[in-house]
Amino acid sequence: MKKLNKTLLIGGVSLAVLVPVSIAVASDGMPGNGRGNGQSCNNSQQMQQRQAQNGDVGNGTTGRMGNGYGMGNGSGRGDAMTSGSISSLQTQLDALPKATLTADERAGLLRMREEEKLAHDVYVALDAKWNLQVFDNIAGAEQTHGDAVKLLLDRYGIADPAAGEAVGTFSNPELQALYTSLVEQGSTSLVSALTVGATIEDLDLADLQARTTTTPDIALVYSNLERGSRNHMRAFTMQLSRNGATYTPTHITQAAYDAIVAGSMEHGPLG
Repeated sequence: MKKLNKTLLIGGVSLAVLVPVSIAVASDGMPGNGRGNGQSCNNSQQMQQRQAQNGDVGNGTTGRMGNGYGMGNGSGRGDAMTSGSISSLQTQLDALPKATLTADERAGLLRMREEEKLAHDVYVALDAKWNLQVFDNIAGAEQTHGDAVKLLLDRYGIADPAAGEAVGTFSNPELQALYTSLVEQGSTSLVSALTVGATIEDLDLADLQARTTTTPDIALVYSNLERGSRNHMRAFTMQLSRNGATYTPTHITQAAYDAIVAGSMEHGPLG
């Protein structure tokens, strides 16, 4: 992953101080590298210079257009982990023995398949509302998470509850109601939207921890999902901080949350 070490200064002041920067979390959970400043330019020469310095710096898609001519007010994607990570995970699962699943394990897979879809669909809706790169990036990661759970459904011949379901539609009535509620909350303000993001990751972590199992293949997938949710929690917390807000966990403990946000972004597939 390439890194941009230069800092653009205007009037001796770093733009990073002037402009809140979105943290782009790709599906490996790591921040992207591209940073646009969204500053207006006085002439075409300045515009070209800023586009060159602030445009396609990330290893994936660039940030969106900012308020001025800078190339985006967010970050480019980090190293994307999508089809490749799913293929790698499939290889790891193939090397593990199949188990005889309990009723709780089967129910847990069905729940987590739709819960990952919930996260994806809410972030898609909030990205459409606020046009903030962090929602687009994490939505992509959540799609990968859902695909990972589907590997287990297919492995054990369990019907996919998300098959054929459009964005925002769920077979689980509880998750259907939760989707509607979260999108409504997240549409009231940007801080509310970021709080919704943190809340979803909070819920994911609590549900995954409640479904801790010694069944090797399920444990492998769930541990990857947990790492991803921790990274996403860090990203949303940082975004809230940049907007002068904080998050109080409602599903995991305060101590667990504090430990997560104090830690660094974690590497690994399905982040």
